Order: sequence, then structure tokens, then C-alpha cells
Amino acid sequence: MNKYILSAAVSLLVAFTSCTSSRPIAQVSGDSILSTNKLKNYVNYFNAVDSEYTFNYVLNKDAYGWLSQNIPLFECPDTTLEKIYYYRWWALRKHLKETPDGFVFTEFITKVNHAGKHNTVSSGLGHHIYEARWLRDPKYVNQYVDFWLHVDPKTPKPHLRAFSSWLQNAIYNLYLVHHNKDFILKNISVLHEDYQQWEKDKQLPNNMFWQYDVRDAMEESISGSRKDKNMRPTINSYMYGNAVAMTKMADALGIDSFKRIYEPKAQLLKKLVHDSLWDSNASFFKVRHPNGKLNDAREAIGFIPWYFNLPYDRKEYAVQWEQIRDTTGFDAPWGLTTAERRHPLFRTHGSGHGCEWDGPVWPYATTQTLKALSNLLTNYKNKNSMTPEVFYDELHTYAWSHQKNGKPYLGEYQDEKTGYWLKGDNPRSSYYNHSSFADLIINDLVGLKPREDNVVELYPLVPEGKWDWFALDNIPYHGRNLSIVYDKNGTKYNKGAGLFIYADGKQIYKGNKLQPVKAKM
Repeated sequence: MNKYILSAAVSLLVAFTSCTSSRPIAQVSGDSILSTNKLKNYVNYFNAVDSEYTFNYVLNKDAYGWLSQNIPLFECPDTTLEKIYYYRWWALRKHLKETPDGFVFTEFITKVNHAGKHNTVSSGLGHHIYEARWLRDPKYVNQYVDFWLHVDPKTPKPHLRAFSSWLQNAIYNLYLVHHNKDFILKNISVLHEDYQQWEKDKQLPNNMFWQYDVRDAMEESISGSRKDKNMRPTINSYMYGNAVAMTKMADALGIDSFKRIYEPKAQLLKKLVHDSLWDSNASFFKVRHPNGKLNDAREAIGFIPWYFNLPYDRKEYAVQWEQIRDTTGFDAPWGLTTAERRHPLFRTHGSGHGCEWDGPVWPYATTQTLKALSNLLTNYKNKNSMTPEVFYDELHTYAWSHQKNGKPYLGEYQDEKTGYWLKGDNPRSSYYNHSSFADLIINDLVGLKPREDNVVELYPLVPEGKWDWFALDNIPYHGRNLSIVYDKNGTKYNKGAGLFIYADGKQIYKGNKLQPVKAKM
């Protein structure tokens, strides 16, 4: 279809839909399971040990009030997970800025030279959207998306495509939480143009995509380059995920023209990633260089295809995951490394002098790998030895790594043996907003799987027998307010024994076990 005709058709749909539908903010029910007392205690502690040297939209003194209105409440027997859940929300609001162009989230708490307008950087954009989609008031994340799609392109030096991104995928997953069709309808043409520009700039004649490691926000990697057009699991997985998301958004909106465009793109990329990036000898997805050779290093980017459910559901691919439990692979005392520890070039590019992705632990990559592992456990039959226990242990280690000098901390990247944050006391590294965590609790550990229809789906990854109780409360979902409660003995919350789901205070599910569930609202 001619792009001008397509644009006009979408504009008409926007006008019509805007007049006929609106997605309200989920109201907090008077029947909330959890009080805000724990949140208040955590915020008071975080404020007390903090040096507030940057002031954005929500100051420390206002953090409790803003968070109590905007985040889902969570409690569980694992105090490390619980504390860092609240710490990450507390840190995220430090990056929320109100600007003449609407609300935005920053990546660095201090000004950095490579940032765009309002100190924005697009490298962590997918993580930002996945995390902020769980805020009760969607205006913050919606305006942030609007900034990137409608304001940034008009700046003298646009920054949106300065880094690879799974933007379309993240926006579709934002839509699944708040179910705002107006929002995706308003933006689908711009997202289509963005995808086309990536094809123009980064697509090779063989239909695969190339990228410099620094433009993947993963510079100084073992396999990477700042001059070679390497085919990387990163950008090819992102573009696959974006194509799938465009197909699903088109389907939700009834725009068959977009669906016909993106379905074959996704199918082709899925096949090409297997054909071009899979090393059958090493049993791993790897980087392929312009000379046609696969790099000899296993790197954490090889797990990214599962973030988008790209790999075929076969044992030959699932065996790759054994590497995260191998101490010569990616298993290190302070988390998952970004390259296999056995490789001769592991940790050879320096220590904190730049931003080395040759082995240190990066929260950015840990988030991607844990989401990928969650997808393997949730959506695949072939899992090899991967279990919810493996996911839980790695998530707990990730939470535990959020420390510096005995206090909660989030920086850029860490020594895998000592936990030392390799940027030291550089202020730019503090509260580094380049990953997500709360989303891993909500979407993966507790396992709330947002859907297009009016169904609440739960696929918890809490290992059997690990917890006797937990609660996730005041979750915004399709304009409703959800509560998820598990009480093995019925003595913690006094609502009976078992698993319960509530929508606006009304019970929609009760079961005896903590297990996968589908309940209609």
C-alpha cells in the first residue's frame, strides 16, 4: 500500500477511536491487601543513606507519597528481593523529569556528553518501558514514548536510533498492561517508519542486520567492532521482536496492511538467525563477522533470542542454557558474566577505563538473560536442566548484587568476583537506569502475563515449597486493579489457604496450589 494512503487510513482510525474509547487509570481499591507501611519504612531508609545531589520531578522528601500512589506493592519472605524491589522503584523515580516536552526518564543521574535533549539516552529505552509500564498512572511512560517518537526526531541531532532497541516490542508490551488502543494507533505509523529506517541503515543484502557493539550499548566486547558490520544476536533479535510486535499491534487495530508487511519479515528473520548465528559445535548463538566466520566467544548476547521467543523449541538449542550454571561459562559469584569465563580474552579490555563488555557483570545484560530464561521456562517444552529454582537463584543473586559498602546501590557494571562497581565513585554511575528489576518480579517471578483479551494469566516461577506466602497488590491491568495473593496455610492474610486473584477487590480465582492460572475478569 502507498505510504501516504496508509498514513491517511491510520489517521482516520485514530480520529474515530479517540472519540469512542478511553482507558481510565486503575483506581486503588479500598480492599487492598497490603498497606504502605513497608514501603514507607524502606523509603525512609533509602532517603537516610542517600546523598541527594540531583533534583528531578520527585524529590526524596516526596518519594513515599509518589510511590505509594504509583507502584504495585509487594511482600515476600525473601527480604533481599523485597528490599531491592522497592529500591529499584525508589531509584527509578530519581530519573523522572518533567520537561516542556512532557515527562521523560534519564539513564544517567548526571549530565553526559553523548545524551540528547533533556539528558535522554535511548540505549536502555526497552528496559525503561518494560519497567515503567507497571506505574499506575500511565502518563509518565506514555509521554516518554511520545518524546522519543515525536519530539526527538525534530531535534538537530536525533538520538532515537543512536542505539539498537526493541522499541516496538516494548510498546506492544506496554499496551498489553494498560490496553490503550488509542496510544498504539496514534504511534503505529511512526513505529513503521522507524522500522523502515533501521532496514535502510542496518540491513545487509542477505536480510540480516548488522551493528557495531558500541551502538548495541555493549562496547569493548570480545566479538565486537567499531568498524566491522557484524551480524549480532542483539539487533537481529530486536528486529525480530519488533516485527512480531508490529504484527500483533496491527492485528489488534485491524490494520491488515501492516500485518501483511510484518508477518513475513518476522518469519524470515527467525529462520535467518538460526541459519546464520547458531554455532552447532559450541551449541550457542554467536556473532558472525563480514568474512563469514562465527566468533569463537560465547557471550551473554547469545541468550537474547529467547527474550523474544525466537529460537525453535528443540533440545539442540535449549542446551545452550547449561552455560549459565557452568563456572567456566557465565556463572560467577556476583552474577552472570557478559562473556564466558573460559575465553582467553575474558576481562582483557581494561577495568573501568571505558565500558567493557568482555566479561564483567552488567545489570543491562542480566535483565535480558533473566527475561529470556523466564520465557524458556514459561513458553518452551525443551528446557534441558533449567528450572524455576535456577531462575530464582539467579534473580536473588541479581538482587543481592545491588550493594556498595553495605548499602543499596545500582551502578553500571561490576567485577564478577568481588562485586566492586568498576566505575568506582564516579557520580554518573549512581542509580544507573540501564536495566529493569521490578518487571522481573511482577512479570516473571510472580508471573503476571499481560494479554490482549480480558483474562488474567499467571505463570509463577516461585519454586515449589520456596515460599509459604507472598502478595503483589495494586497492579494496574486493563483499567482494573489486581491483587495476587498466595497463602499456603491461610494464616498470613486471613483470606483462606491457597492462591487468590482479585480484580477491583472482587475474587476472580481461588486455587489450592501455586501454579499456572487463567482467570477471566
